Amino acid sequence: MKLDKSIAAIVTGGASGLGAGTARALAAQGVRVCIFDMNEAAGSAIAQEIGGTFAKVDVADDASTEAGFEAARKAHGQERILVNCAGIAIGAKTVSRNRETGAISRHPMADFERVIRINLIGTFRCASIAAAGMVTLDRLEDGERGLIVNTASVAATDGQIGQAAYSASKAGVMGMGLPIARDLAAEGVRVNTIQPGIMETPMVASMPAKVQEALAANIPFPSRLGRPADYASLVLEFCRNVYINGESVRLDGAIRLAPR
Repeated sequence: MKLDKSIAAIVTGGASGLGAGTARALAAQGVRVCIFDMNEAAGSAIAQEIGGTFAKVDVADDASTEAGFEAARKAHGQERILVNCAGIAIGAKTVSRNRETGAISRHPMADFERVIRINLIGTFRCASIAAAGMVTLDRLEDGERGLIVNTASVAATDGQIGQAAYSASKAGVMGMGLPIARDLAAEGVRVNTIQPGIMETPMVASMPAKVQEALAANIPFPSRLGRPADYASLVLEFCRNVYINGESVRLDGAIRLAPR
């Protein structure tokens, strides 16, 4: 897919981190970008910076997501690119023991379900809405109509202590990539997945410098945290190389997560 002003894209979770980096990278190629996020102030600021648009969208809600797609298409036309970066992470063990009292507590089910609703179901919701629009478009060179990029995580296979909900959601995102790609193959819509490792996200940036340095030291090469630009670069390659389809790529500097 040739990236230029004739192409429209939607980036969920585009107000920060990997999503913001991707929105900027696509816009730098001339692509018309709409950012979906719950953070209206940050999302609007980035949209203004890149000459795009913003829609406040809760990907866990049907009506909110449908309204976001409607607004994006009204502004830029039918998107050919969807990048799903919206997601949350929590930490909670399946069963925990209070060190002082010995009391046992279970993982809160409401928290587990919320992570699944946003990370997994929200990703599929956006992918299915985008695909329904993409299949109506004229085919480009090589018969392509569109591209969907989903974000999983190395935690999909290397989940750490306290990551049951997060790992389950990201394993689901990774697992559905190939079936969706096969579902949409005849329509000329590709689907690929990225599994980021330890990245420079707002959550990691809020950690003490020593903690960030320790995390980076555990990455074989390069021994630094992944950057939004690293993620965005892979998205751009997915866009340009029509032969990459149904693939899930680790973006992690060769790290394999330890239990904790």
